[in-house]
Amino acid sequence: MESDSSTFTKLLLGPGPSTVPDRILKAMANQTISHLDPEFFKILDETSENLRLLFKTKNEATFAVSGTGSAGMETVFANLIEKNDKVLIFNNGLFGDRMADVAARYGANVLEYKKDWGTSFKTSEMINQIDQCDNLKIVAIVHAETSTGVLQDIKNIGNHLKEKEILFVVDAVTSFTGAELKIDDWGIDVCYSGTQKCLNVPPGLSPITFNDRSLEKITKRKSKVVSWYLDMNLLQDYLGSNRIYHHTAPVNMLFALNEGLKICLEEGLTSRITRHNQVGKYFDKKLESSNFKPFVNIDESKSLPMLKSLILPKDFDDSLVRLKILNERKIEIGGGLGSTKGKIWRVGLMGCNARNDIVDLFFETTRDYL
Repeated sequence: MESDSSTFTKLLLGPGPSTVPDRILKAMANQTISHLDPEFFKILDETSENLRLLFKTKNEATFAVSGTGSAGMETVFANLIEKNDKVLIFNNGLFGDRMADVAARYGANVLEYKKDWGTSFKTSEMINQIDQCDNLKIVAIVHAETSTGVLQDIKNIGNHLKEKEILFVVDAVTSFTGAELKIDDWGIDVCYSGTQKCLNVPPGLSPITFNDRSLEKITKRKSKVVSWYLDMNLLQDYLGSNRIYHHTAPVNMLFALNEGLKICLEEGLTSRITRHNQVGKYFDKKLESSNFKPFVNIDESKSLPMLKSLILPKDFDDSLVRLKILNERKIEIGGGLGSTKGKIWRVGLMGCNARNDIVDLFFETTRDYL
C-alpha cells in the first residue's frame, strides 16, 4: 500500500477527492507528450488492461472517459437511451436522483423505485419490481451511494436481467477497488466509476466498461447519439486499433490514473478490499464510544467500508466546526447533502486513507471540537 511515503498539507477525509500519494503526483508531473504519440497509445492500452483486471471483466471497451464520474454517468445514458426507452432506476440517494435526471434529459421514460436515504433495497423487492415492469430497456442503480454511505447488494440482479434482455447499469464511483465488484460474474452490462475516490487519483477521469450486449444496442440505434463528445462510436475509433483522432486526451491525468491502477494491482485487489473492510469495521467499533451515531441503520442496510456517515449531536454547528478543523488541523470532513445538510458528516477512508491510525486521528481530533 502506497501511503506512508506520501506528504500532504491537508488530509482529505471527505467523500472525495481523497488524498493523493506522492507516487501518483510524480507520475502526473511527467513531461507531457502528444495524445497521438505511439508511446501514449501504449499507456492507453496498459490503462485499459489494468482497468479490466480491477473491474473483473474481459470487456474490450474498457477505458477512462475524459471527465469526472458524472461524465461517466452521462456517457452511459447518452449512448444507451433512445427516445421513450423505459428506464427503471432504484433510487435511495442524491446520485440516484442524478441518474433519473440525466436519463430523462436524454428522452427516457423514467420509472423510479425509491427508498429513504440511508436504507438499501432487498434483492427480492428489486426483482419483484423489475418483473412488474413491461418493456424495460435499462435498469440502473448506485452500488455505493456517496450521499448516504450505503452499500447496495447487486450480485444477483444482472444475471436476472440477462434472461429478459434488459441492460444493467451500475454506478461504482465510490466502490471501485474498495468493495467487491465483479462485472462479468454479476452480469453487469455497463459500469462507470471515478478516479478521486479509492484510487487516490485527482478528479478528472471516469473509468468505464461496456460489454458486447450494451455495444450492440448502441450500434443498432435508430438515431445518432445526442452527445458528440461522449459518442461511443467515435470514442472507440480513437481508443481501438484505428486510432482516429477524436478529442485531445488529458495525457497527464492518464499517467496518474495508470499509476494509481498499478498501486492497486501491486497490493492485490482482494487484499485492498479486505483492508477497506477491516478499517471500516474498526471505525464502526470506535464509533460506539463516540458522541456520533451512525446514519446508516446497520440492521436494515450495509454501511460502506470506505465512506462513513455520522449523525451530528443536536445544536451542533456543522459548517463552522468543519471549517475550524480544516483551518486548524488541516483535515477535511464532508458535510451532508440535500435533506441531510447540517445533520450528518461523511467521512472518507479511501485507498491510502483506509488505515486504523487515520481512524484514530479522526476521533481524537473531533473529540476536541465536540
